[in-house]
Amino acid sequence: MKFFSTLQAFAVIALGTAFLSAAAPVSSSEIQEKSSQGLRLLSLADGADPVWKTEEEKLDLQRQEAHFFDVTETYELEQSLPKKKAAAVTFPSPSHQSAVKSLLTTVSVSNMQTNLASLTAFNNRYYRSSTGRDASQYILDTVKKIAASRSDITVSSFTHSWTQFSIIAKIPGKTSGPVTILGAHMDSINLSNPTSGRAPGADDDGTGTVNLIEAFRVLLAADFKPTTPVEFHWYSGEEAGLLGSQAIATKYKSDGVQVKAFMELDMSGYFTPGTKEVFALQADYIDTGLNTFLKSLITTYSAFGWAMDDPCGYACSDHASWNKMGYPASFPYEAITGDDNPNVHSATDTTSVKGFSWTHSIEFAKLAVAFVYEMAI
Repeated sequence: MKFFSTLQAFAVIALGTAFLSAAAPVSSSEIQEKSSQGLRLLSLADGADPVWKTEEEKLDLQRQEAHFFDVTETYELEQSLPKKKAAAVTFPSPSHQSAVKSLLTTVSVSNMQTNLASLTAFNNRYYRSSTGRDASQYILDTVKKIAASRSDITVSSFTHSWTQFSIIAKIPGKTSGPVTILGAHMDSINLSNPTSGRAPGADDDGTGTVNLIEAFRVLLAADFKPTTPVEFHWYSGEEAGLLGSQAIATKYKSDGVQVKAFMELDMSGYFTPGTKEVFALQADYIDTGLNTFLKSLITTYSAFGWAMDDPCGYACSDHASWNKMGYPASFPYEAITGDDNPNVHSATDTTSVKGFSWTHSIEFAKLAVAFVYEMAI
């Protein structure tokens, strides 16, 4: 994930509008032709027509910390869907303190450390690399092992046109829906050398990935059986324009899946030494009612408080894919922008950097447990 300033945001919007045309929506034949030439269709700003970019131009945008949706795979399906956003939702206050607090005592840092060590051992988890696919296989195998004792739970891969796959774990409810979803992205990137450069991705987004694995383990160890269904998602290709989360969110919308709430965990292990330790709640492309619910969860269950972050901008992480489809989405981040991890997208995104804290990250795993239990029980 990456943030940019207001001035950078205006620059990206200007870049998008410079390529605007009054042409009809992009045709299927154009998508097929341009894709076969190695071009990618990018949405750079709300309301702007998408533009075609080469892979190198796409990387240049990332190096400039510009956010975008790569809509090459989803554009046609998205165009066929209704554009109306969902109505604002009010969520209840926490009401299962005794049960949740008992669960939170079982959240394990050592489990997260073990899983993160395995993930960062891959040279990188780039979505088009063989090691990226190997990393997704590791997560799939790990989650399947956790779920092995429960025949009612499904854990499956969600394949894409690129190498790395996404993963969906489903815990059925006593009723059919709507579903509560937790998400994190598994891929990492070294912007200097994406395909073969070293990108351990310890914080971006190794921390969010292992937070969700541990929350899943804690709930299943307690034989958690929710009233409404719960899903855990690990996405491929977030660093390349929210590819995996877009594919899944768009499919869910097309299939008529009802989503009660979505929460993204993307980076949870760092805050600048000497700054105030908080959950930084994203202010844009989220549901305000769901943010209010998060505030109450944090106040009730967490070791430190919350603060509103600066707007993170267009398409800054996977919550934006769900927001775009009209679903209630939220995103608690590791620190206020500027106090977050400066080592992402490089070989130095490791647990050894000053400012990385497991006692900080574990609170996000605990928040994930509380979110699921209070939302779906």
